[in-house]
Amino acid sequence: MKFGTAAGHAAMKRLAVPSPVQEWIRCADGAPYFETETGRSWAPVGYNDAITWPTLAPLYRRKDPAVVEQHFARLRDHGVTCVRLMLDYNQVRSRHLETRCGEFSRAMVQMWDDLIALGEVYGIRFLLTPFDTFWMARRWRTHPYARANGGPSAKIEQMFTCPDTRAAIKNRLAFATRRWGHSGAIFAWDLWNEIDLNYASGDAAAAHDFVSDISASLRNEELRLHGRSHLQTVSVFGPALKARPALDDIVFRHPSLDFASIHLYERSTIDNPRNTLAPALATARLIAESALKCPPGRPLHDSEHGPIHAFKDRHITLPDEFDSEYFRRMQWAHLASGGAGGGMRWPNRHPHVLIQGMYDAQKVLAEFLPLIDWSSFHRQPLDARLSVHDFDGLVTGCGDTRQAVLCLMPSRAQCGKACAIDISGLEPGVYSVTQANTLTGGHESSRLQTTQDGHLNVLVHTGGQDIALAIVCADPAA
Repeated sequence: MKFGTAAGHAAMKRLAVPSPVQEWIRCADGAPYFETETGRSWAPVGYNDAITWPTLAPLYRRKDPAVVEQHFARLRDHGVTCVRLMLDYNQVRSRHLETRCGEFSRAMVQMWDDLIALGEVYGIRFLLTPFDTFWMARRWRTHPYARANGGPSAKIEQMFTCPDTRAAIKNRLAFATRRWGHSGAIFAWDLWNEIDLNYASGDAAAAHDFVSDISASLRNEELRLHGRSHLQTVSVFGPALKARPALDDIVFRHPSLDFASIHLYERSTIDNPRNTLAPALATARLIAESALKCPPGRPLHDSEHGPIHAFKDRHITLPDEFDSEYFRRMQWAHLASGGAGGGMRWPNRHPHVLIQGMYDAQKVLAEFLPLIDWSSFHRQPLDARLSVHDFDGLVTGCGDTRQAVLCLMPSRAQCGKACAIDISGLEPGVYSVTQANTLTGGHESSRLQTTQDGHLNVLVHTGGQDIALAIVCADPAA
């Protein structure tokens, strides 16, 4: 279907209906999660896509927008709320947003007009980052910002410190918010994909200043144009944090940013999985460690993960059943360890698309999320508050004094045996306990009473399946 045809005009008419994402997203007041402007809990359930990959590529020059519209309908029907995208992407075919620095591609602007419209119709929000930095670094000589192409920057290592380059970056973001920033389909701006000191020639202070300056420029422009501003973050390649600890102050604690974003890549567990339990364990550990680095109340989420080493270096696409379980277990470990939502997979498959088992897993997670009042959930790792008896496998959970989220992932040795869970530190009262099968989505609910010292005892029958628990105080004691 072409937008210039009668069928295309019908498609554009559908895109003109009132938007279900008119409300913008904000951080909850004091809780490390997200909500709409009217206080409804909202979580990023989604993944990474790219404008040159199969699900979105047909929208370029409106070659086949009906295919992309069907994809958005599928996302909505599987509980997806958010897609992370780069404003341009240059792996195979050139899709620069700017043909030359400061000159914006008409075809790309049209594609983004249509993407924002589709997001509005189908309730899908976007986490947007201005550059495809991975391929920008590898193809710097062809990039519009390179001085060899008439751009401002002599070297990619000077992008954060070159005044003309910084002005060009501000101009790109200002253009983006003038064109699309009015829309609630934008969840947030990831000001720099996988920030690193390399862009500032190793100078941590210069990188910190760059974020302050770019953040203020975009926020002020949005306040001027829209009377409010979208949330802001910067993302980081997880292993870089160990190599360059100075990044912690930028990624987790920068005062200009609203939430923290990490990319969960770890050698031998997440990057090249040999089983599905080890990546989940790594996810739980990395999220818990990262949460401790954030200021109280600042949301944290994983905005990129996947089997990158297996795919990129070993040229392996994981078998569907294995990959779906790997995907499912990582998203639940992310949620139960204190992350907002389920994390955002980079497909790392050939072709670069999610498979049905992954969409099914997202739908189950989306149906579980309303069981918790995230806007009032002051989560902390349960750690010593949690005791599990007669269980072999991974148990991860977080909670406060009135709510808790847990996930149990049994090893093969666990089989169908039941286990007993004891949680301390809860307010005395009656608690609603919902046990959800993370594969099928089946729920079982019960009401349990804490003891006077705040202990809650729960018997869990896993049946050899992964189980998530939502525990909520339903009737606190007087």
